[in-house]
Amino acid sequence: MRLLRHLFAPSARTLFPAACLKEITDAIVAAERNHRGEICFAVEASLPARAVLAGVDSATRARQVFGELGVWDTEHNSGVLVYLLLADHHIEIVADRGYRGRVTDAQWREACDTIAAGLRENQPKAGVLRAVEMISAHMERHFPRREGEHDEDELPNRPHFL
Repeated sequence: MRLLRHLFAPSARTLFPAACLKEITDAIVAAERNHRGEICFAVEASLPARAVLAGVDSATRARQVFGELGVWDTEHNSGVLVYLLLADHHIEIVADRGYRGRVTDAQWREACDTIAAGLRENQPKAGVLRAVEMISAHMERHFPRREGEHDEDELPNRPHFL
């Protein structure tokens, strides 16, 4: 059954059209002005059949994407990947080691649940925008921007379609 879901997964571009992507990008840009964290948003419609048959799950794939997109490679170890695997209806957050002991799994799960609620209500953009706010609040608390400090934008702000 899982293989069929991946073979006939919905299009990520249908769910997140160009105007929606621009709003998500703008929200990430605005959020990152308030802290030294980096938010990366990635959507994958489905996995290749080989990966599905090998048992690759969304958490494993999210960790792979975290590495592939270089989310781990920020000066303050403050990158966060928000990963959606549409075929499995799974949302994962992978946070760099700078958050260890600071943000709980339950707090990250709350942001994932917010996106899931938006998807269920056919409001994917609203769910993602709210989750960006929630994630940004954690970043502001743990990686605040100091007055007069310049913070380089280390990761692309535009969502990734994988």
